[in-house]
Amino acid sequence: MFTVMTHSKRGNRMLTVANLTKRFGPKQGVEDESFTIHEGEIMGLIGQNGAGKTTTFRMILNLLPPDSGTVLWQDHPLTKDDYNTVGFLPEERGLYTRMSIQDQVVYFAALRGQKPAVTRKALPQWMARFNVKGKLTDKIKDLSKGNQQKVQLIATLIHQPKLIILDEPFSGLDPVNAQLLEDSIIEMKQNGASIIFSSHDMANVERISDHLLMLRNGETVLSGTPDEIRSQFGNTRVRLRSPLDKAALVAFPGVNDVQQRGNAYELTLDNEAVGHDLFKAATSKGYIPEFSQEPPSLDEIFRIEVANHE
Repeated sequence: MFTVMTHSKRGNRMLTVANLTKRFGPKQGVEDESFTIHEGEIMGLIGQNGAGKTTTFRMILNLLPPDSGTVLWQDHPLTKDDYNTVGFLPEERGLYTRMSIQDQVVYFAALRGQKPAVTRKALPQWMARFNVKGKLTDKIKDLSKGNQQKVQLIATLIHQPKLIILDEPFSGLDPVNAQLLEDSIIEMKQNGASIIFSSHDMANVERISDHLLMLRNGETVLSGTPDEIRSQFGNTRVRLRSPLDKAALVAFPGVNDVQQRGNAYELTLDNEAVGHDLFKAATSKGYIPEFSQEPPSLDEIFRIEVANHE
């Protein structure tokens, strides 16, 4: 497992998960999982289906008791009052379809201790923020699937939770609405919320996560900031435009793979030191329009980890 210690300035420690383990008969759900989320920090939780992400969320929320390990909020077990400051979006969306938008959101906010008058006053602004197509009095069943999902997101966030847990929040959202959600997550972070979310979209994870953790079969295999994790794999990806043709690149010592992308080539190197020799060969006749060398993307790393352990 790659684990990287981060020394950047952080807010107060808020959520501490220590040595969580959960088994379902012979099947391992989560094994010895530990992480910390600070005030104003976003953690991305990634892994294949069945890796243990939803099980982790359920144990944090005390919907599922761990076999061992602890979950602490500001260094104490979560109390009923603490749970009122949590916003949770489950992967299995659930709304009362015969209720109006307003009645639905007011009801969920009341479960978290927010007064109906406060919710009613705030709701129009949240509707505008997420560009919900519908009136406050519209029934949930009369909304499109996308607008239903946005209503549930509003119900998750409208009470301004201090801890936000989002299980696959981007699932089913088009790029415009996904950006609206990203913006809201960033805004909640800037207001001091501690956020943990799961996603299969590595671009989302890499773009907004301060820290990420990858599970495989319930075990932690990667942990750190996106940049720290990528750096562990070396600068083994090159994008190149030069006089060298594909045949020359395929034959170049230390080049493992060559893919043509438009008028450029994308190369996978055996190790980053190959890049020095490649650059020297590409520029042997002078200027070239493009040469960039960097670590694999988070999506590539995810695929590497999965492929190496199948």
